[in-house]
Amino acid sequence: MTAFTPTPDDRFTFGLWTVGWQARDPFGDASRPPLDPVESVHRLAELGAYGVTFHDDDLLAVEPDRDKAIAAFRKALDETGMKVPMATTNLFTHPVFKDGAFTSNDRDVRRYALRKVIRNIDLAASLGAKTYVCWGGREGAESDAAKDVRAAMERYKEGLDLLCAYVRERGYDLRFALEPKPNEPRGDILLPTIGHALALINELEHPEMVGLNPEVGHEQMAGLNFVHGIAQALWHGKLFHIDLNGQHGPKYDQDLIFGHGDLKSAFFLVDLLENGGYDGPRHFDYKPLRTEDPEDVWASAAANMRTYLILKEKSRAYRADPEVREALRASRVDELAQPTLAAGETWTDLAGDDFDPEAAARRGFHFTRLNQLALEHLMGVRG
Repeated sequence: MTAFTPTPDDRFTFGLWTVGWQARDPFGDASRPPLDPVESVHRLAELGAYGVTFHDDDLLAVEPDRDKAIAAFRKALDETGMKVPMATTNLFTHPVFKDGAFTSNDRDVRRYALRKVIRNIDLAASLGAKTYVCWGGREGAESDAAKDVRAAMERYKEGLDLLCAYVRERGYDLRFALEPKPNEPRGDILLPTIGHALALINELEHPEMVGLNPEVGHEQMAGLNFVHGIAQALWHGKLFHIDLNGQHGPKYDQDLIFGHGDLKSAFFLVDLLENGGYDGPRHFDYKPLRTEDPEDVWASAAANMRTYLILKEKSRAYRADPEVREALRASRVDELAQPTLAAGETWTDLAGDDFDPEAAARRGFHFTRLNQLALEHLMGVRG
């Protein structure tokens, strides 16, 4: 077994909707047949994955009877030892959600959406899920005239408060994770970024039960630095789950294989996840290319895990490199962890500093060297 062969200890997970995507898009019909979730569980287990996740309707890909589909899925989990760390509910495909679910202008739709989520929370809890993701893909608008956003945020809060109350009443060991996205399929989606989602969480009745499930592509679609966003989520203690994939800048949501977009960002993301205290699953939310045949789907799943493990090894070598450690010191990166005020100091002590701003302004931070060393590790000429 090589260093880049995944095992369940790596805690790699996949959504059933990823490998099961039939490659239908707004401009073309499906290029692959439906995939049985049971086959997905077995094939992913063979590749070394730890678990699978699902929307409620993912389980019905080939078996329309919900009870039979769930029974077959449970049997596959038992046979393979695969886990279900996370689940979610599809509140975006059916036309009833065309104006949203928790924030639809139609009160009856909001009530239906909550019933649908509650039903699937029961299923998720029975399968051992610890995280329940809420992606509000239809919560938004195309026109500012169409939505009272202040009222919509109140309804969003009301819905999340209700779901938290339900989980507490049932005694489930389950937390919620909000998944931000700026646009697509709506013109503008509510909670477009990590920062917006954090702000809403602070207003909830049980903010300790709600965190984040950021996705690489979603944050990069907004033109933002995903590594910075994840670092802030970790700082807040709110990184409950993460979706890994690839993206080429602020385009449509590409859902590429992890690392097949901005590779340098992927490198620093892996470095942060491995050294920044995140202990959750490494979840891949990607789409196999529409050009690929059914067997290529499994090659793409394996590519996600292999790329992560390669970047993990690159990160280890980068951090172990004496020249990198010296460059970090020269750039004063470690000094940022030192409190600006020493123990016992107050603002009055600042007046006593003997500081020459002109001399300090002439000092360089040598960030170019740091960046070059990272690139050389990434390109394989070091380590």
